[in-house]
Amino acid sequence: MKTLKLLASTAVGAALMVGASAPSFADGHAKELTIVSWGGAYTKSQVEAYHKPYIEKTGTKINSEDYNGGIAEIKAQVEAGNVSWDIVDVELSDAIRACDEGLLETIDHSTLPAGADGTPATEDFIKGTLYDCAVANIVWSTIFAYDSSKISDGPKTMADFFDLKKFPGKRGLRKGAKVNLEFALIADGVAAADVYKILATPEGVDRAFAKLDTIKSDVVWWEAGAQPPQLLADGEVTMTTAYNGRIFNAVAGEGKPFEIVWDGQVWDLDLWVIPKGAKNKDAALDFLKFSTATEQLAKQASWISYGPARKSSASLVGKYHNKDIDMGPQMPTDPSNLTNAVQNNFEFWADNADQLNERFNAWLAK
Repeated sequence: MKTLKLLASTAVGAALMVGASAPSFADGHAKELTIVSWGGAYTKSQVEAYHKPYIEKTGTKINSEDYNGGIAEIKAQVEAGNVSWDIVDVELSDAIRACDEGLLETIDHSTLPAGADGTPATEDFIKGTLYDCAVANIVWSTIFAYDSSKISDGPKTMADFFDLKKFPGKRGLRKGAKVNLEFALIADGVAAADVYKILATPEGVDRAFAKLDTIKSDVVWWEAGAQPPQLLADGEVTMTTAYNGRIFNAVAGEGKPFEIVWDGQVWDLDLWVIPKGAKNKDAALDFLKFSTATEQLAKQASWISYGPARKSSASLVGKYHNKDIDMGPQMPTDPSNLTNAVQNNFEFWADNADQLNERFNAWLAK
């Protein structure tokens, strides 16, 4: 779902688990949670906005683990009847698939806390962010970025990303069909509003792969969210797709001269889910409610440029936590960043992910 190394967030999580002196509770046992997310700057933002305040409030031990997305690990744990993860941060299409397959606990939205202004949660969360088995926390996007210290007159459009003559050099792409097919069609001239209409046809899929063919030999594939900023910093790629928050963190937190190109961005949601049979289901649900409250979502936005899923959080979003940077314009949802944007179609990917990833892997192996 998001440029610290993955190990950094794991270390932070381990420190939290070891360092928290959990008090005794009524049942005589300290609570403990295993919270799974994407690592790097994204998990760091959750540690600061969610984990630490929750530990202080409840004394719960938190074991923070990283993964690279998908539902395979959740499915394996549930089917084995040995669920070690209590709550997991997932992409929307994965939340829908996992819920449909009976891998997740259902969540009663009426139990979620009201907004800071008193608005009921069911009205306060942005439309399309509450699901039977999932509650959204952030709006994020996949964009592409480049190092402005190495390219003076940089790319402006998605078509530029695919133009190896105008901008020679390696390209970084996430290893998978999702987003890459959308980007390819946009680069090939398809309007953002028509991307999924075209992609729903065999001809559209062929067209997307044909466009990817034009840069395939110059692609460096990445899988973990921490990799793209590092690829740029090391000069291994001229430009790369990435999660917008990872690039922002590299700029604001590490002073990197990276520029985000918002044209053609694919924006999406991340949501909390609780695997079916989680050993600490009640504590996981309590953490979910705490972390998706108005104040916590707004606090996370001071650490990373992902938009809160609650309307009441918007007015509380201010500056970056340690610099004079207004966070509003850094969000994927800022109007100026949405001029040619695609909202991830979770239904399309829930229905087509398996076959398109199979084709992608076959294409990659050629």
